[in-house]
Formats: sequence, structure tokens, C-alpha cells
Amino acid sequence: MVRKKPTQAHITKLISKSQSEFLKARTKKQTEYYMGAKLIEVGVNPEKVIYRWKVTDQGMKEEWTYSAYWDDSKEKIEAEEG
Repeated sequence: MVRKKPTQAHITKLISKSQSEFLKARTKKQTEYYMGAKLIEVGVNPEKVIYRWKVTDQGMKEEWTYSAYWDDSKEKIEAEEG
């Protein structure tokens, strides 16, 4: 059986809503940097990927999910967004 290569990756973090805007911005930049590094590590060109942020309310915290899509997944996202 041939196993299909993944075409997306996700990083999720739980952030306190009371955290300062400076710390939130720093966490966002660190997450973006880490995603790019992981993509390079697995052989995906970070410049050929589309990225999306999703924030979900978790009461006193927010769940931040940073997603990267390439190849088939990228095409699907682009088609859905028009």
C-alpha cells in the first residue's frame, strides 16, 4: 500500500486572554518562525505554502491554531476561498 504524503501541518497553542499584546505578538511570530523551520526540515518550501490562523475562545484562554497547506490541500483551500 502506497502511503500518501501529508499536504498540511498545524501548530496549536493555548494563550491566556490576559496576556499582554506584546507577548501575544511575540508568540505569534515565534509560531510562524517555528512552522517555517519545520516545513524546511520535512522538505517543503515555506514560500510555496499558504498559511491560515484560527482563534477559538476557550473561556479564560484562546486556542490559536496556525495551519500550513501545500499541494492538494493548498489547491482545495484556494478553491473554497474563491
